[in-house]
Amino acid sequence: MNIKSDKIKLFFLNALKTSAILLSATYINLLLLNRFTTLGNASEIYILSVLLISLNTTGYAWGILSAIVSVLCVNYFFTYPYTNFNFTMEGYPITFLVMLTVSIATSALSGRIKKQREFATERSRLAEERQKIVVEAEKEKMRGNLLRAISHDLRTPLTGILAASNALIDNDELIDSKGRKELLEGINEDAEWLLRMVENVLSVTRISGGAPSLKKVSEPLDEVFSQVVAKARKRYPNIDLSVSMPDEVTLVPMDEMLIVQVLINLVDNAILHGGDTKVELSAKIIDNFVKISVRDYGKGIPTNDLNKLFEGFVSRDKDCTDSTRGLGIGLSICKTIVEGHGGQIQAENMPDIGACISFTLPITEVTSYAE
Repeated sequence: MNIKSDKIKLFFLNALKTSAILLSATYINLLLLNRFTTLGNASEIYILSVLLISLNTTGYAWGILSAIVSVLCVNYFFTYPYTNFNFTMEGYPITFLVMLTVSIATSALSGRIKKQREFATERSRLAEERQKIVVEAEKEKMRGNLLRAISHDLRTPLTGILAASNALIDNDELIDSKGRKELLEGINEDAEWLLRMVENVLSVTRISGGAPSLKKVSEPLDEVFSQVVAKARKRYPNIDLSVSMPDEVTLVPMDEMLIVQVLINLVDNAILHGGDTKVELSAKIIDNFVKISVRDYGKGIPTNDLNKLFEGFVSRDKDCTDSTRGLGIGLSICKTIVEGHGGQIQAENMPDIGACISFTLPITEVTSYAE
C-alpha cells in the first residue's frame, strides 16, 4: 500500500513540475510576443523547458510528453495564424518535425545525464558505506586485539598478587620480616603494573570510543620531558636517563597527558625489556614535525618481531619466567595515541647496541585524526 501511495505521489509531483515549467515557458513567450509583436525564439525557449523537465522528473516519459506538448504550443500560440493549429502551411511540417525530433533527443540526452548523475551518486554512497564498514571492521579488530592483549598481560601480575597475598594469609607466622617485605614489594610492583595497564586501557577506549577529537594544546616540549623524567626516576631509582632537546623552545600541539603516557610506556619498555638501566630520551625538529626517540642499550629487538611490535602480542623475553609481561598492549596503545595526533611511530635496532623507538608529532595543528 505504501509503495502504491509513493508512486501516486511521485506521479503527481512529476506532473506538477512538468505543468509549471511548460506554463512558465508559455508565459515568457507570451510576454515576448506582446513586447515585440513577432517572435522568432519560441522554439528555443520550449526546448530549454524540455531540458529542465527531463532533468527534474523521473523516467523518459515526461520529457517526451513535454516535447510533444511544446510543439503543439508553438504551433497553436506562436505560429501565424495565432490560437489555431495549422500544419498545412509551406515549410511548417518540416519545421515542427525537426523541432519535435530535437525536443525528444534533448529529453533523451538529459534523461541519460540524469541517470549517470544518479549512478555516480549511488556509487559515491556505496563507497562511503564500504569505507564505514572498513572503519568498523578495524575498530572491531582493535577491540578484539585489546581484549586478548589485556587477558595476556594481566595474567602474571594477578597471579603474583594472589600468590603473595595467599602466602601472607596462610603462612604469616612462618614468614620472617625480610620475606614479608619481599612479598609486599612484589604485590606493590604488580599493583603498579596493573594500574599502568588500566591507564592504557582507558586511553585507548577514550581515543577509539567516538570522541570527536583529542584535547590538543600547544605544550612546551621541555616541560613534557620534565614530567617523564620525574616519573621515570621515581619508578626506577637506578635509571641512567639522559635527555637531549633542541636549543630553541619547541611548542607542540598535543594532549599532554596521553603523550606523557606514551613516553612512560616507552621508558618502561626500555628498562624491562632492554636489560640495561641506561636510556636516552631525545627530540629533534624535522620540517613540520618533531621526532621524539627513546633509546635503550640492551639486547635489541628480534628481527622477526619488528614488523608486529605494535600489535600487542609480542614478548621480547620469551625465556624469562615473567614473559607473559611482554610488550603487551603498551606499545599498541602508544601507536594508537601517536596516530591519533597525526604522527607515526616506528622501532629499529641500533647498529652498535640496543634499540630505539621513535615517533613524530606535527608541530602545526592538524584538523583530522585517526579513528
